[in-house]
Order: sequence, then C-alpha cells, then structure tokens
Amino acid sequence: MKTKALKTFGLFIVISLLLAGSAFSQAGRGKGRVTGVVLDMEGKPIENAKVTMVFSENASLKIEATADKKGEWSLLGLGTGIWSLTASAAGFLPENKTFNVNQLSPNPKVTLNLKKAEKATSTFIQDEAALQFLDQGNQLYKEEKYDAALALYQEFFEKNPAAYQILVSIGDCYREKGEFEKATENYNKAIDEAKKDAAMGKEMSAKALAGIGNCFVKQGKLQDAQDFFRKSIESSPKDEVLAYNVGEIYFSNQNPDEALKYFDIASQIKPEWPDPYLKMGYVYLNKGDNASAVAKFEKFLSLEPETERSALVKNILSVIKK
Repeated sequence: MKTKALKTFGLFIVISLLLAGSAFSQAGRGKGRVTGVVLDMEGKPIENAKVTMVFSENASLKIEATADKKGEWSLLGLGTGIWSLTASAAGFLPENKTFNVNQLSPNPKVTLNLKKAEKATSTFIQDEAALQFLDQGNQLYKEEKYDAALALYQEFFEKNPAAYQILVSIGDCYREKGEFEKATENYNKAIDEAKKDAAMGKEMSAKALAGIGNCFVKQGKLQDAQDFFRKSIESSPKDEVLAYNVGEIYFSNQNPDEALKYFDIASQIKPEWPDPYLKMGYVYLNKGDNASAVAKFEKFLSLEPETERSALVKNILSVIKK
C-alpha cells in the first residue's frame, strides 16, 4: 500500500507540474498596469513613440500603446509574470527591456531612452515594416524555427548595423542549433559593442555573457558555465530577471542545486516578486525536500494569493502537508 501511495503521489506531482505549465501558457491577462516615459538621450520626450509589451510565456500576447506629447504612456490588463517591453520611434534605435509585472502592487515607472539612428540605418528603422520584420523573427525563435529566425535577424542586422543588440539574438539561434563557436563569436561581438553603449551596455553585456554560459551548459561544461554566469550577474547585479533566467537554464538542464542558487539571488534582488519562490518550491519538491518546498510555496502564496498558479500550489500543499 505504501508503494502504491508513493506512486500515486509521484503521478500527482508530474500532473501538477504539467498543469503548472498549462497555467503559465494561459496567463498574461490580468489587472496589472505599467506606466512610463520615452525620452531621447538628452531627456526630451519623444511624442508618438510606439511601446509594445509581449508576455514571455506567450509571444502572441501583445499589448501596445503610443506615447503622448510628454512621452508618457500607460498599458493596462497585464498579468503577473515576465514581459518584454520595446519602445520604437522614427529616426531612433529601438530599446528593449525585460522585467516582471505584478498585479497585486504598483509597478515602478519605466523610463526608456532612445538613441538617434545613424543616417545609414535610419530609413530602415523608421519603417514600421522593419519592426514587424523583427517581431516575426522573435516569433519564429519562440516556435523553435531557428534557421528561419536566424535569416531574419541577420538580414535586419545587415540593414541596421548600429543595432548591435540583435547579435545576442543571432547568438541564441546558433546556440540552439548546436553551433556553439558561431554563437560565442556573436555574443563576444555584442559584448565588444556594449562597451561603447552607456545607456544599456551593461544589460546587453550581461545577456551575452549568460548566452555564452548557456552554451557551456549545453556542452556539459558546467564549471565554465558557472564562470560566465557569475560574470553575467556581476555585470548587471540588480537584474532579477537575468538571475531568474539563469536559474531556469539550470533547472531545465536538471541541475537543481545551481538552479536554487540563482532563483534565490533573484528573490534577494526583488523580494516582492513571487516567481522565484514558486520555482524554488518546485525544485525542492523534485529534490524530495518537502519541508523546504512548503516554506517556498507558502512565501509564494503570501505574494500571489489568488491566481491560477496559486490555486495549483494550494492543491500541492494540501497533499504534501498530509
């Protein structure tokens, strides 16, 4: 009977984790609100700048706004989770930020500073079709169509050589294709260009370093990976999403101890963010440490008490507390 009970419990956990993935994919809509301002590098507002937010778990979920005369914008109806925000305007290079949205408390105001595009690239960048072209590449990457995404990214970069940030996306495609040398080459190019970028160079350098670390993880070279992940965090120490994503890399590669380390770093950077506690709960559950899992799940519930995810966590707690 005891063996049967353990098997039943194990099956319950597997089903719960699958349901959690389903809940994440359905998430995105909610009561969250994000406001901000789009400025040029001199601090002047950019009227009619386009602001787009895309939910990390569902690239088809996109919410848009247009900046007013003061450069201010507001987006409503956002669900809890990680969102990618892009601001663009005619004659400027687009800027992207990734951050967590919270439905239960006010989200910090977001300031985006756009750089003037070089003459050689401004014609293409100010074309709305160019940004849609880039969005298409991002969607193909999400769908794991890496060759198609790579072709679009490379074409975009040829026409927009000042937009060095796309080198990270090119590196990501090569990494997922298993072409690690080409991936690392593009990440290093991005790092070199980021040194010249006072506005967002640290953020892009951190992403590129994490990309190199992920290459090493995929090759089973965990010590090398750890060195680059450490450098990545040091480059952008206040970026909770970066630390969280490193935890996700380790978790998906079945390295729970390192995953816990980076999820914990994310929780320390932003203690009010529920997602790292949720993931730590799942990691401890997989490790068989139910007491620690309960503690993390209860912390998660204190921050996010009434959502699809919290309902699932409550069901899990009702089982492991028996």
